[in-house]
Amino acid sequence: MLFSILIAHYNNYDYFKDCYYSILKQTYQNYEIILVDDCSIDDSYKKIQELTKDNPRVKTFQNESNKGVGFTKRKCIELATGEICGFVDPDDAIAENALEKSVENHMGDNVVTYSQFYLCDKHLEPQRLFQHSRAIKNNDKKFFNIFLEANHFFTFKKSAYSKTSGINQDLTSAVDQDLYLKLYDVGSFKFIKDPLYYYRLHENGVSQDSSKKEKLNQNWHHVIIDTANRRNLKKLYGKKITEINNLPEFLKRNQNNLFTKILRKFS
Repeated sequence: MLFSILIAHYNNYDYFKDCYYSILKQTYQNYEIILVDDCSIDDSYKKIQELTKDNPRVKTFQNESNKGVGFTKRKCIELATGEICGFVDPDDAIAENALEKSVENHMGDNVVTYSQFYLCDKHLEPQRLFQHSRAIKNNDKKFFNIFLEANHFFTFKKSAYSKTSGINQDLTSAVDQDLYLKLYDVGSFKFIKDPLYYYRLHENGVSQDSSKKEKLNQNWHHVIIDTANRRNLKKLYGKKITEINNLPEFLKRNQNNLFTKILRKFS
């Protein structure tokens, strides 16, 4: 079973080296790397081509112009030839058994696997496990992944992705949430209680950049609206969706009950 490792890249060569070397160490070797560069302006794309030129598993591409992360991630999937796909951000890394464990857990009827993951410092040294990772209930119309329970290392069957409308190429953030929720609507998710991903916290990361958080929240709001429309939901918790200005915050308030708090604490 061929695994397509997908990397949407922009100006990240120094961190990418850690990402790339973690892939080379994989215990599962039937993989390809699809890297799409979104017109980096720091010469990193040429450096990546030089670094990987002798590795036939690596296929590099570059957008004609800077298109944004939604367009770039969508293109990664379109170029993939594997049965299973998984994104790895160029500033992160994966555990040596990440592909092996993911493929093993794709043998059933599930369309997605996702795992625990480490939050790391800028040197990629693990600091702690992400506390909200847990097994989720499938087929729940009110599941919007609002606490990011389903997250890295996230892998999916490409055949399942083909049943969706695909990643919204106009999104500049909340792209992963768009992908996760579209796949949730076409099949079952399987949780791997094993940390398979190393998420680097650093000042240039989107989730750490306060100037980008407002836009992220706006995009997330629209992703939830799109999801609700697919599910034919007009109301949430007694309120019309069209009357809710900030769906991420609204859902956090309404889904942060005692039961979910206990689940997150002991997951």
